[in-house]
Amino acid sequence: MTEQYKEIEDIELSEGADEMFEHFAITVDRGQKMLRLDKYLVDRMEHCSRNRIQTAADSGNILVNGVAAKSSYKVKPLDRITLVMPYPKREVEIIPENIPLNVVYEDDDLIIVNKEAGMVVHPGCGNYSGTLVNALTYHLKDLPLFQEGDMRAGLVHRIDKDTSGLLVVAKNERSHARLAKQFFDHTIHRRYVALVWGNLEQDEGTIIGNIGRSPKDRLQMYVFADGSDGKHAVTHYRVLKRYGYVTLVECRLETGRTHQIRVHLSWQGHPLFNDARYGGDRILKGTTFSKYKQFIENCFTLLPRQALHARELGFIHPTTGKEMRFESELPEDLKAVIAKWDGYVAARALEEE
Repeated sequence: MTEQYKEIEDIELSEGADEMFEHFAITVDRGQKMLRLDKYLVDRMEHCSRNRIQTAADSGNILVNGVAAKSSYKVKPLDRITLVMPYPKREVEIIPENIPLNVVYEDDDLIIVNKEAGMVVHPGCGNYSGTLVNALTYHLKDLPLFQEGDMRAGLVHRIDKDTSGLLVVAKNERSHARLAKQFFDHTIHRRYVALVWGNLEQDEGTIIGNIGRSPKDRLQMYVFADGSDGKHAVTHYRVLKRYGYVTLVECRLETGRTHQIRVHLSWQGHPLFNDARYGGDRILKGTTFSKYKQFIENCFTLLPRQALHARELGFIHPTTGKEMRFESELPEDLKAVIAKWDGYVAARALEEE
């Protein structure tokens, strides 16, 4: 890109974020001659094909002065152009692997997968095989989108390795673009179930705090409460059941930042149960009796990960325009730990009678 076009002032690459898309904003130069929108953008965006831009325009992902524009629109001086596009291809070799997938729903445009805890969504440092993308590249090998070895093929969001639950994956470019736009517009419906330490004061509430990389530990995310850094993040929660020492909650994501639920709840003093990265893998509430300690250790053995499950997913179908809603049952490890807490609380109640 030349110095003349430094007007590309806002590029959100969302590296590591749950949403797998880019946001661009461009203000057209005062001396710009009228030119087709797709040609204008191809000349100014690196590694972006005209076909990719046209697909974005056809999906309503390119706005000029706040209005969706077609590829044939003639760009004028001082036009404000904004785009939302799925990430371009990354140069990482993807090896198709015949890994079983729990497919909840599938049609010509998308596939809904119920991901098991322990599976990484896409290849990255230290995880170049055994990922969801390796599995999808095998299972969808007849589709053009999965034949180019793209490490983010079809992805518009992700969930953490040790979080279980629902994930939507696009099967073609058009669906990819239209789903990415819904995530960017925060119109996707996502509800999670989490078991957290402590007894939340309110039955429901909203946590607002910018999230970014921790200044002290790059593997952790951090809440910048004063809004000085990070990205805007909003989590709504509702208490499902109280156990005194821990609480079962439902969380609804308004935004989708890396580790959002985990870091937001930890910031509020309620780390997820057995979340090693945010301090939930030790006894934070409860007694010092050895019987209780053993109970917690047994729970950690049953659930060797953070207690978080992506239970509900809803969106507008990219082709039919119909609202789609999916729900998955809690996985066995999380159900087992909840059952243990049910038993523990019931036993204590009997002792107190």
